[in-house]
Amino acid sequence: MDDHIPVGTGFDRLADADPDAVALHAPDGPVTRAELAAASSRAARQFADLGAGQDDLVTIGLGNGAAFYAAVLGAWKLGAVPQPVSAKLPAAELAALVEIADPPLVVGLEAADRPWLPPHWTPDPALSPDPLPPALPPSWKAPTSGGSTGRPKIIVAGNAGWLDQVTLRAERLRIGGPGDVFAVTAPLYHNAPFMFSLIALLRGCPLLVLDRFDGAHVLDAVVAHRVHWLYAVPTLMGRILRLPPEVRAAADLSSVRTLLHVGAPCPEPVKRAWIDWLGPERVMELYAGTESLAVCMIDGVEWLAHPGSVGRPVSGEMRIADAHGNPLPAGEIGEVWMRPPPDATPYHYLGAESRFVDGWESIGDLGRMDADGYLYLADRRSDLILVGGSNVYPAEVEAALAEHPQVLSSCVIGLPDDDLGARVHAIVQLDSDVPDADLHSHVAARLTPIKVPSTWERVAEPLREDTGKIRRSALRAARLPR
Repeated sequence: MDDHIPVGTGFDRLADADPDAVALHAPDGPVTRAELAAASSRAARQFADLGAGQDDLVTIGLGNGAAFYAAVLGAWKLGAVPQPVSAKLPAAELAALVEIADPPLVVGLEAADRPWLPPHWTPDPALSPDPLPPALPPSWKAPTSGGSTGRPKIIVAGNAGWLDQVTLRAERLRIGGPGDVFAVTAPLYHNAPFMFSLIALLRGCPLLVLDRFDGAHVLDAVVAHRVHWLYAVPTLMGRILRLPPEVRAAADLSSVRTLLHVGAPCPEPVKRAWIDWLGPERVMELYAGTESLAVCMIDGVEWLAHPGSVGRPVSGEMRIADAHGNPLPAGEIGEVWMRPPPDATPYHYLGAESRFVDGWESIGDLGRMDADGYLYLADRRSDLILVGGSNVYPAEVEAALAEHPQVLSSCVIGLPDDDLGARVHAIVQLDSDVPDADLHSHVAARLTPIKVPSTWERVAEPLREDTGKIRRSALRAARLPR
């Protein structure tokens, strides 16, 4: 198959080559390549009738399922750019994103001032299923960000929708080809499952698309479908590990060649447990950020030699520097500054400005590098808590709390303090009642006193979303004096 063709055309050619091959093991049943190709052509015609076309952004707020992929492929077939958002996005957040993106059409969510399609939309069966003329999207994706900062922005990928450019990183990610089952175990509006699963789909991999992310359901599905490539966020990895030992012991994961985790810091006990379960060669971690300026990767073998690291750059360059871009010595925490490969086509923001110093860019993450060039993340610059002049990194405190057997999830924030300027406040979800003193002593045994939370709060619901992200700024804003 000629790979230098638009992505929409590329999938149609896969369907022509093997129409009966399963493209999706969707929540409501299997979907063949021919069925998905036809659905996406109908979607493209329906979107065009509502005003979408070449170079437009199409906002897609659908849950995990066949309709999501039909909408993405349909947008591509028009030469448009899919802009995925949460199917549960509140109206105010949708309005802010729509103002930035200005899409002619919103799919799956009600828009106030433009055409929109309902949450349970499926392509109109009365429309023609025939392929459309080839059309090239100027960018193959435009995911959103802003959950940690509270300010929405859209990150428009630099690569146009050429099939060969989109699938270029498949080998590095160990994504296989036809017959290799890829598991989608997180909401598709998030960049990583969106990106990885579509690369796999365009390579001919059947996708196992899940819309429930509790540990037992995911583990059962991975075993039943003999999954080869498993994407998981640390939240899900922890949920699976908390299943009864006999359930995990009975699960045959011999088909899993690669477990790749990304999207949030992985607590060390969780990482070690998965390495023990699968073997270090099969566990991989990736760090890049949605902007993908530079990429770090590390497998379990390297990680055991450099525990806590997210690896060394495999694409582009990274260095640690201060807020002004001045390089810092090995071992010192600063901002992670990145520089893409010389031949890379850069992303661009809608709704935000990039931070550049002398050709290096920061997306706001903090970390350190050891003498061998291995990167260790600390936190985001916007999340740093300054307590009496000392830096406290919430992720470090959350990692300590994750080692407590009764802590299911946690979020650490800084709240105003008349004496020290800020105090460390921990919000915790527990599976049984634990006194403040026990939580305090647990953290105090692992971290210096300044980092131990001075106040505690319990919540019943998980603090991390199914994407593995925490809406830290929103949680902090809700607790500030009004």
